[in-house]
Amino acid sequence: MRKRKEVAIDLGLALATFAATLALLAHGSGRDLDALGVVLAAGATWPLVLRRRSPLAVLAATTAASAALNGLDYALGPPFGPTVALFFVAADERTRARIQSTAAVVVVLLVLHLGATGVGEGGFPLTPLLFAILVWGSAWVAGDQLRQRRQRLQRLEERAQRERRLAVAEERMRIARDLHDSAGHAINVILVQAGAARLLHNKDPERAETALETIEEVARGTLGEIDQLVQALREDSPDQETDGMVEPPPGLGALDTLAERHRANGLDVNVSVGGARRQLPARLDRAAYRILQEALTNAARHGHGHVDVDISFGQRALELVVSNPVNADSGQPGGGHGLIGMRERVALLDGTLETGATNGVFRIRAQLPYDDEESE
Repeated sequence: MRKRKEVAIDLGLALATFAATLALLAHGSGRDLDALGVVLAAGATWPLVLRRRSPLAVLAATTAASAALNGLDYALGPPFGPTVALFFVAADERTRARIQSTAAVVVVLLVLHLGATGVGEGGFPLTPLLFAILVWGSAWVAGDQLRQRRQRLQRLEERAQRERRLAVAEERMRIARDLHDSAGHAINVILVQAGAARLLHNKDPERAETALETIEEVARGTLGEIDQLVQALREDSPDQETDGMVEPPPGLGALDTLAERHRANGLDVNVSVGGARRQLPARLDRAAYRILQEALTNAARHGHGHVDVDISFGQRALELVVSNPVNADSGQPGGGHGLIGMRERVALLDGTLETGATNGVFRIRAQLPYDDEESE
């Protein structure tokens, strides 16, 4: 379809310049238009049909025919065919790679055309010389401007494509982190509840049944989220980049639900919030929730059953502090995937993260600067 459109455009262009050339020859003051003049007019215009394949060769052909018209005193006015051909020579990307040879050919053709005009007029073609410099110079400048504009648009499009690919890569990294966080949190809850159900199934069947219900609820919810995340990760078509985006995970508004779930698992969670609450950017809100989720999972896995969560809305940053008692040999992770995921989230927000155990208390402190100009 595109090929046919290009051919139609080129045919229309050649036909228009041919008609304009015939009109000038028919109303000229020199030799009357005859069959030879029509043939030469066709030679000065119809090669434009091939201007996409070799614009410089088209310029040479049209200029030679136009020069013959002038040399035979057909009193041709502005050389439409060569002027249009020169415009496309300047607009062609290949011209910049061979600019010196192209310029030499253009000068030779101009001299040929002016020489033929001088022969036809019987004298030095001063007026045609000035006119040719003006017309051909304008055609060259216009064509070169078109080429530069195409290059700018191409660079903008390439930049937009790179940005789209980067956005997709960042989204997939976020999905991978969310997948780890969701699966790790769910498995930890299931392990704790399964152990409780095993220990209580004879002593306290009601509590054992509650533990099993919690396992079922967590597994079902996490399975749905994992299915969504995996489906997005499998999406490889660049034409469906938007489809690769998934619904964002919950933010700090879901912290109470997260804390209650851990309390139901036997973890004593104490949450305190300080500072003036404010609307958080979506990206920061999601990251804060995931950091707290991973911190509570670590506390449940390695702690002594108690954890303090302090959230402070500062003037420039949101501060999260999670601390829980641990044994000296409890194996509290210092470089596992959970903490690595936290560091990546904090780094993406230009924040800071401090972790470590002091006097039997493991503490995670994250500072996430606000970005009021961010919108998602």
